[in-house]
Amino acid sequence: MNMGFGLYQEQTLKLVMTPELRQAITILQYSAVDLLGYLQEQATENPVIELQEVSATYDFPKKEEEKPIAQVDWKEIVGNRATGEYSASKNESTFNPLDHVHGPDSTLFEHLETQLGYVKGLSPTQRKLGMYLIGNLDEKGYLEISLEEISDKLAVSVEEVEDVLTVIQHFDPVGVGARNLEECLLLQLQHNGMDDEPIVNLVQHHLLDLANNRYQRIADSLKVTISEVQQMADLVRTLNPRPGAAFYHGETKFVIPDVTVEKVGKDYVVLVNDASAPRLTINSFYEKLLKRENTQDEAQKFIHEKLNAALWLAKSLEQRRLTLMRVTQAIVDLQRDFFEHGVHYLKPMTQKEIAERVSLHESTISRATNGKYVQTPRGVFELKYFFTSALSTASGDAASSESVKRRIKLLIEQEDRKQPHSDQKLAEMLLKEGIEISRRTVAKYREEMMIASSAKRKRF
Repeated sequence: MNMGFGLYQEQTLKLVMTPELRQAITILQYSAVDLLGYLQEQATENPVIELQEVSATYDFPKKEEEKPIAQVDWKEIVGNRATGEYSASKNESTFNPLDHVHGPDSTLFEHLETQLGYVKGLSPTQRKLGMYLIGNLDEKGYLEISLEEISDKLAVSVEEVEDVLTVIQHFDPVGVGARNLEECLLLQLQHNGMDDEPIVNLVQHHLLDLANNRYQRIADSLKVTISEVQQMADLVRTLNPRPGAAFYHGETKFVIPDVTVEKVGKDYVVLVNDASAPRLTINSFYEKLLKRENTQDEAQKFIHEKLNAALWLAKSLEQRRLTLMRVTQAIVDLQRDFFEHGVHYLKPMTQKEIAERVSLHESTISRATNGKYVQTPRGVFELKYFFTSALSTASGDAASSESVKRRIKLLIEQEDRKQPHSDQKLAEMLLKEGIEISRRTVAKYREEMMIASSAKRKRF
């Protein structure tokens, strides 16, 4: 066998990841909120693009044949992206739920500062000390630093600090100003007049046992019955371990559905929510500049490049809309029983099944459904929710893991709390209904739904 070097010509076909293709993939992955931010970023970089806010109302027209992507007039889309299954007009007004979201109230600091101002008989030093204490409360309402540290920094006695802290601990919300969980719960018990000796001892010495439902150990220590321990435990669990959390205003995230499914007659119509994104148009100034004969070649070249980028962006947006609509329609067709009868009729479904129905790759289905939400007559769901694993049944059919979870939850809600069902018992009950599932799988589903074990659910 002769081996050596040689120079040959070979013709191959490869997929080149062009910037335009990368942009189309990126846009497909974006949710409605992310897409809005991306369009605003593109409008900032490309002077040819203008974004106009659109108010949209949904219609339910007769179904028309979809145009192939190659036949779509992209210049027409840039002028008016409101094509397809809905119509949009500036003169139309619609209800936007985000316009009616309640804004944040006062902060915990402001709330306590107001109450401190109502307290009479405090000296200027005590008011300054009170403001310092309020300013050192964390988001849960607990005091973060020690009284000794405050005493050293403000050159006052520890007794003075403790006196002012006691005043603050009587403010609303009850339990604020506590230095630990134990003190927070005791303050609330005292305020409610329920600080009997047994429950105080329970909070002071047995919080860890209470968290692990070790009622027998608590009963032996306090010399009371298990039933009394459970009653005290129920009372303690009604208290608020984080009194300041109600005033903590973190970043509020709202779900804007990317797709809407509406029932019209006996059919389900899929609508892509393009109304959440502004309409993409061409800046009239650059459009006129492009038509002038005396425009410099460099300027025309620049405008042409930006115009081509805008047209490709519009094409990518339309591809995203069509892909979302096709994928969601395929999901609706396969899960029609779910939309008609509820979660117990949710069928096992994989991305491969949807990919075969719409003639796309599985990775495209993953990008199209990841982080996307659909509004249906049965509520708002993530598109990933409909992709569930299959469990075998006695009849030979398959049951969705999500429907089995709901069935487990229903069985637990209907159980006798004095004799709760064990995981093995739940598996046996499901087997009688024709669902073959192991005890370990029952435990896994129960933990995913954050339901305690039978030992911790037991009532005495």
